[in-house]
Amino acid sequence: MNANNPPDTPADGQAGRGRQRPTAVIGRVLWQARLMMAVASVACMVLAAGALWVTFVDMAQFASELVGYAGLAGAERGEARTELITKIVKVLDGFLLCAILVIAALGIYGLFVDDGADSSHGRAPRLLEVRDLDDLKERVARLVLLILMIELFGYALKIPYTSPMDLLLLAAVILLVALAIYLTSQRGQTSASATTSGGGDGHDGSRIGDGS
Repeated sequence: MNANNPPDTPADGQAGRGRQRPTAVIGRVLWQARLMMAVASVACMVLAAGALWVTFVDMAQFASELVGYAGLAGAERGEARTELITKIVKVLDGFLLCAILVIAALGIYGLFVDDGADSSHGRAPRLLEVRDLDDLKERVARLVLLILMIELFGYALKIPYTSPMDLLLLAAVILLVALAIYLTSQRGQTSASATTSGGGDGHDGSRIGDGS
């Protein structure tokens, strides 16, 4: 034993534990603070229910207009057809918005509140599992991109094409949309390959709830 380093006395050990206790308490409080994100998860689910209700109301109005579509003829039918297709696009947008909110709610809950929440729901791990924040952002971004594409389709139906330049611009927009779809699909395949090569079930330890 080194004479310059006298052995620790019980009083020294208690003093050391006393000095560490505030740090440990602060760490536990900060760790439990992640549970505040449960409020965000519940709020996303409430917003999803609201979006679904709005979409169902639009569907009811669309159904009433669809009944009278068969009685139209000539130019009136052509105009009504464009309006009905536009409303179908809006209904689809509503369902996709609801899907975005549901994915965000489940992702936030799984990442921050309960990291084992999706382990007992059958097919849920393959459909709704969110590995980390980047995965959540990527899924939401893809759905947002899809909504924007559908909105663009709705506007393209309403725009009158009176010159060859209008058709050329439409072709350019379609090309850009196709490029966006290609890039997102390539990124998705790259992420899937990285997850597979990582081994196991694709969890990389970046989930917020994996800490101890």
